[in-house]
Amino acid sequence: MPKEVFGPGYAFLKDPQLMSLDELVRIARAFVGLGVEKIRLTGGEPLLRADVPELIRVLKHDLRVPDVALTTNGWMLEKLASTLCEAGLDRVNVSVDSLDEATAGRMNGLGFSVARVLKGVDAALAAGLPVKINMVVQRGVNDGEILSLAGYCRERGLTLRFIEFMDVGNTNAWQRAQVVPAKEIVARIGAMWPLEPAEPAYRGEVAARYRYTDGCGEIGLIGSVTEPFCKDCNRARLSADGKIYTCLFAATGYDVLALVRAGANDLSLEQHLANLWQGRKDRYSDERTELLARGHDRSKPEMSYIGG
Repeated sequence: MPKEVFGPGYAFLKDPQLMSLDELVRIARAFVGLGVEKIRLTGGEPLLRADVPELIRVLKHDLRVPDVALTTNGWMLEKLASTLCEAGLDRVNVSVDSLDEATAGRMNGLGFSVARVLKGVDAALAAGLPVKINMVVQRGVNDGEILSLAGYCRERGLTLRFIEFMDVGNTNAWQRAQVVPAKEIVARIGAMWPLEPAEPAYRGEVAARYRYTDGCGEIGLIGSVTEPFCKDCNRARLSADGKIYTCLFAATGYDVLALVRAGANDLSLEQHLANLWQGRKDRYSDERTELLARGHDRSKPEMSYIGG
């Protein structure tokens, strides 16, 4: 969240605009009723919400969601890792864009120390949580650290996922020239540590997986700019104020919280969600090159609002 935009005077959402725990659980229950088996808590920063451990407990033990994951910037992870594990969290992804303090601070926009984030990673591992590391790669910013971060993760048995720099939102100053293609990343790492392709773990998996041939783990690559996967996407996103987005790049969301607060019953809520999903036609990543060539620009929600 660039501090030039989201500074002290920025009008953040107030509590009444946000879903309560009960409202969030009710919407999640409707999704589970429609067949959803994986729920990821993301943001923004989900650990800023004090009731996240209770939400995880309800999702796992009351709704019996098979796979509940969390993506975090790691700033509060050292303190909360054991609590999250005890609540039933299945796994955690931690954003680490650089091992260099200055570069990491510049990329997170607030000067946050990567050393504290790495302590959070260690705490999560010690608590028994499976951990993946997410690295957004920008040419000329942190692409010189691809090998060093890969080495760090190899030594610790961590899966590292590289994410192409995406034009999400309107404030991250995205330029195509800053995108480091997934194939280039594979080539760089493979030249140091040989790799072999791995089969997807499930249909709709967004990361292309590669194993180290020496058995020291694997990497994943999310190449939504150079290798779009719209045709197999199965992700819906629920914002903190109760809007459903059927695409990471959707221009608008559908206000489901308003329906809940208007008194809709469970059957009506499920049917509404089903209709939204069945009617989706999103394929921005497939269309990006053509749209940008035509000078087409549209407002898109910020990553901090819609989640990854």
